[in-house]
Order: sequence, then C-alpha cells, then structure tokens
Amino acid sequence: MLIMAASCSHEPSATQKYDWQSYSKDPVIEHKVDSLLSIMSLDEKIGQMSQFAGQGAVTGPKIDDHFKGYLKKGEVGSMFNVFGAKGLRKIQEEAIKNSPHHIPILFAADVIHGYKTIFPMPLGEAASWDLGMMYKTARIAAEEASSTGISWTFAPMVDIGRDARWGRNMEGAGEDAYLGSLIAEARVKGFQGITTYKDFTKPNTILACTKHFAAYGATESGREYNTVDISDRTLRETYFPTYHATVKAGVATFMTSFNEIAGVPSTGSKYLYTDVLRKEWGFTGMVVTDYTAINELVAHGFAADLKEAGMKSANAGIDMDMNGEVFVKNLHALVKEGKVSEKTINRAAARILELKFMLGLFQDPFRYMDEAREKATVGKPEFRKVARKAAAASMVLLKNKNNVLPLQKNVAKRVALIGPMIKERRSLNGEWAIRGDRKESVTLYEGLTAKYKGTKVKFTYAKGCDLLNKEGHKGFAAALRAARNADVILFAGGEDFNWSGEAACRTNIQLPAPQVDLLKALKKLHKPIVMVTLNGRPLDLSWEDANLDGIVEAWYPGTEAGNAVADIISGDVNPAAKITMTFPRNVGQVPIYYNRKNTGRPLDEKHWADYKSSYIDSPNSPLYPFGYGLSYTSFQYSNLKLDQKSFTKDGQIKVSVDVKNTGKYDGQEIVQMYIRDIAASVTRPVKELKGFHKIALKKGETKTVHFTINKKTIEFLGLDAKTLVAEPGKFDLWVAKSAGDNSLHTQFSYQ
Repeated sequence: MLIMAASCSHEPSATQKYDWQSYSKDPVIEHKVDSLLSIMSLDEKIGQMSQFAGQGAVTGPKIDDHFKGYLKKGEVGSMFNVFGAKGLRKIQEEAIKNSPHHIPILFAADVIHGYKTIFPMPLGEAASWDLGMMYKTARIAAEEASSTGISWTFAPMVDIGRDARWGRNMEGAGEDAYLGSLIAEARVKGFQGITTYKDFTKPNTILACTKHFAAYGATESGREYNTVDISDRTLRETYFPTYHATVKAGVATFMTSFNEIAGVPSTGSKYLYTDVLRKEWGFTGMVVTDYTAINELVAHGFAADLKEAGMKSANAGIDMDMNGEVFVKNLHALVKEGKVSEKTINRAAARILELKFMLGLFQDPFRYMDEAREKATVGKPEFRKVARKAAAASMVLLKNKNNVLPLQKNVAKRVALIGPMIKERRSLNGEWAIRGDRKESVTLYEGLTAKYKGTKVKFTYAKGCDLLNKEGHKGFAAALRAARNADVILFAGGEDFNWSGEAACRTNIQLPAPQVDLLKALKKLHKPIVMVTLNGRPLDLSWEDANLDGIVEAWYPGTEAGNAVADIISGDVNPAAKITMTFPRNVGQVPIYYNRKNTGRPLDEKHWADYKSSYIDSPNSPLYPFGYGLSYTSFQYSNLKLDQKSFTKDGQIKVSVDVKNTGKYDGQEIVQMYIRDIAASVTRPVKELKGFHKIALKKGETKTVHFTINKKTIEFLGLDAKTLVAEPGKFDLWVAKSAGDNSLHTQFSYQ
C-alpha cells in the first residue's frame, strides 16, 4: 500500500489579513523615528543607507578592511554574509558602541530555501503546488536563521521564468503569474510569520525581501544581467502580478534587479520605484539594491561616474546601497550641491530606522543573538522530517512506461545503481545552500540502500561517469558490467549545482554529453532504465523521453535528498508533483510557455500546414507542458458541469467535475482550471490558469471538485494597459491534468 505525501490546502497556513502597511501611521514608531532623525548628522543618515558584506565563520565573522572604518564611525546600516549568534553579537556591540546614537545594525542573508536545514530549490518546491507546505518551509527557515542573529532574508525571488537557459529559474516559481503570485504570498508570510507589524518584535520573525524588481526573468538570450526590452503591457500583465502580490501580503522590503527596461536600468528607475511601487501600489517599506547595482549604472552607460549613479538611484527611490559604497562616498557631496535633497535622505533613513524599531532592535539589539536558542533550534530533527516530505512532494514523475516504478520491496529484483548522482553529495542542496552542510546531505545511495535493506531488492553500483565531464568514458566498462547482471537499471544524473543559479546560464540544456553517451550504451543492453535527474532548470530530455522507461525529475532536493528519492522510487510516497515551467523539446524552442498568444496564423499540430507559425524541424508543442506530472495511479475526469452557461458582472458560474482514482494505489491529483477569452479588445493567451485544487483520492474513490467563475476570473488589462476590464463575449473553459490536456472542454459567456 502506498503512503501518500501530506495533503495540502489551496491557501497557506496563515490566512489572516496583514496590517503591515499601517506601521507608518503608528504614532509611537513615527515619533521615535522623527526624534532620532532630528539629532542625527547627515553622515549618520547616509550610513544607515549603506550595507556591507562580511566573510566569516559561524562563531567569528571576519570583517573586510574596506568598511571597518565606517563601522568605527557608526555609519553601517546593515551587513550580510556574516553568521552565528556569537559572532554577530560582537559586531553589534562594536556598532552600538561606535554609533553616536547607539543605532543597531540590521543583519541579512540569502536564506532562499532553508538556512541549515535545506529544502527543495524553489522551482522544485513550486511543483508540489502545496502553498501550505511552502509557507511551512519558509517558516522553518526563518526559525533557524533568526536564532543565529539574522533578521532579514533576500527572498522570495518572484521573477517569472520562461527561458530554461536562465540559471536563476531554480530560485523562482516558474512561468505562471497566477500560481506564482500565490506562491510568493505564501513564502512572504512564511518568512515573516506575522499577522500585524507588531508581531515583528517576536524573535523568530525575519523581514522578507521581494526580488528582483522588475522583470529580471525576461532577460534576453536567457543570460544573467542582460537587457530586458518588453512592452509595458507585458510588464504589467506577466511580470508585475507576483511583485504586487507580495506588497498585498505585507512584504517588508524590495530588491532591485540588474537589468534595464526600455533603456533605463532598474536601479535608476523612478518609474519602477516611485511611480509604480510606492504611488500605485502603496508600498511603504524599504528598497535595497542588488549587489553593487548602483555601481553598475556606469557600465550600463546610464551614469558617467559613481557620483552620478548615486544621484540617479537615490532620486529614483532607492533606500539602501548593497556593498557598493556609492551612497556612503557620494551622497554627502550631492546633498551639499543640491542634486539630492536632504528630504530624500531623511525619507530613506526613516524607512530603515522604522524596520529596526519594528524588530525591537533599539529595545534589545541582541534579541536575535541567543546562542542557547541557536543551539536548540538549528537543524532540529523535526525540521529534517519536513525537509524529507517537502522533497518527495516536489519530485515529478515524467515517464513510467509499463509501470516500471515503483520498485516494490517484496519483488525480487537486481538493480544496478549507475550514474554520477548516485553517490554525489555536494550538489544536492543546490546553489543556495547558505549554512546547510553539503557533507550532511543524504546521498541517493545512502537513501536507497537504507530503504531496501533486508528486502528482496539487491543493488550493485558503478559510477560510470563523473558530473563535471573530467573523466570522459573512463568508467563506462564497469557500469556496463554492473548493468548486464541487473533486472533494472536506475541511473541518476543531472547538473553540478554550480551549473544552476546566479550567473549559471547555459546554451545547451541537455544532460552533459558523457551522461547521454552512457545512457545510450546502457540502452543497448535492452534492460528497463529508470532515470532520476537532479538539476536546477527544465532540461531538454527528448532523447531520454523517447528511449528510457522511467524518468523522475528530482531537482535539487536538499538535506534529505536521498531519503526522499528512495521514498518515491519505492512507492512509499506516490508522486503527485506537476511542473510549473515548460520543458522544451530543444533549446531552439525557448522561451516557451503555455500561456502564449495564438498569432494570426496559428498551427494546428494535428494537421500541419505550410505558412503557419511553426518550425520546419520541430513541433511547436513542448516535451512536457506546464502542469504536467504523472502518478503511480491513474485519474479519470468526467461529468464537467456548469450550473449556468452565462453570467453578468454581479453573478457567477459554478463549475464542477468528477475525478476518480482508477488505479491501484491511493494518490493525489492537482486538478487545474484554464480559460480563454476567445475575442477581446486586446488579444488574450490561448490558455490562462485560473484555479486549482490538490485532492487526495483513495483507490476507486471519486470526488467532485468545484471551481467558481466570476467577473474577477475574466478580467484583464484593457487598452490603456492599466485598468482591469471584463468584456462581454464567449470563453473556452478546460478542467485538465495539465495545460496540454484539452480532453474536458466547454464554453460559457459573459454578458
């Protein structure tokens, strides 16, 4: 009997409305900030606007010499990349001692998908479609980080990703703004752990940071730091919603992006940070740059020198300079010259001081630096249990020919464990391991051998090839010998963790050549082959899909990687995850995404014709569409009903569909609803996700799943690209297993 992964809800665990934006109206905090600003020197205020990076170990951070002088003058507002309660306490003591007004430092870190206990990379975790779980893993990350002195994380990254070449896809939630917005909200609430700004005084809360504003995932050629050139409509329809969702969820801070949009680098964009973020959306928190982004305005050709770069970014609405020393070296002179007003400085410094007051740092600068709590919290066994469940819930079954999986424990089988990822340990945490010890992550070999110990399944092992392509075909012979005597070959491959993440972009998104060559050699043995891939992006798995029997996309699963893989392979957990980013057939298709436009010459792939929007050497369709993923059981959708065929602005349509588990195992299914506005004043995508439910079904069980369609469901940005409109007309509706599933379809109208 299969044991299902923990069921999930559509909404995160904390559903209360946030009272975050009201903090700026709190008379007590407002008075404290105003009083402090009135006695601070200009240089002290500018110092608050400056953040510096440290390099250090858990118990004794080493501070780079280049900003020690600022620390001695009390002109450091924030630091990142320093860790450990004991070490941070020493830095905080020095900061308070040297500050004329005893202002504490705000300590930050890249707590992306775990601090010590590492959870699946965000793109993998998104594949679970489990908002409650994502809230929980972010909450645990905050518990661990806050116990060590960290009170601010540079997460979540909410950039929409449509190009598999881009290395930072691993850090986001995929290609869909609707789902991405829900995930962004869940993660913000998880990190911050508040229902009102007053909760920030609790020692287990940390400030979240929305990044990267804006449209960083739209970078040309899928290349990090590259230019973005898109219409304002695309910016607002596709990329803005996830950022805006975090404002509504109460996020405390925003981070700038490295790219330019329409010729203006984001870090110097008054349109983004003043007009949109603050005036349109009402954001009252603090904006920090990405690493040295102000300095880079010179390389962009947007500023002649660092002084001009500082002027333009400050006037655009940037509050804090991350590790660039531009503000601290130039703002004083710019104020004296009248190029930046002191009012601008006061406003930025006030936003930073407000955060420190809200966190209770003025009352107790060491509230986060509790060595006893750090020892009791970091790496708790119960956290690792959650990591294991989260990792298994994130793994996607892409192929399962002839039910080659699961490998049941009571069936005698000889299994050859082959491939560079079988005993690989260092890559399992992915790029953002932060304080997760790569030596502690559970390998696939360890997880599988522990899972099948004492069963009828027997393993042999041969590496076959290495992960970094240094050994070529040297290990092929040993791998083939091990495979010849096996009933099933379990191959584990993928990307080294340095091949995904920031600045890790690829023009070839296939598995490394030696791995493919080894698989081709193994294929000649005519044995069933199951592949587990561990990687940070959608890959071109076209050959593998055509030739292998089973494929499990495991992503970078984190600390409990091997145990979670074993849970899936054995069937102790029935896979239920579905991809949130399209897998292309080849790199020539990218960028590729499900919610594309139809064009004036759409291709009917069942009846190919010339002079249509198509390729001559590849189908338009992806290898695996958005929302795709298999289970060890099977699900049948039927009886799609609408309680009425049309509705008006004050009405709604209730949708229902029956979902039956027709297979042999209990399982979970992610039921998705898509619509298409057939004709509108602005062309609409061929499909848009508008709802989903993740349901648990015992074998043979049927459940009726319900959705609601109302005016909000069909709204889109009108001709002005700003105003939401709902236009009368006909709409297509699908309730489906994925964006590529058209089997259950009907229509409705809006009058």
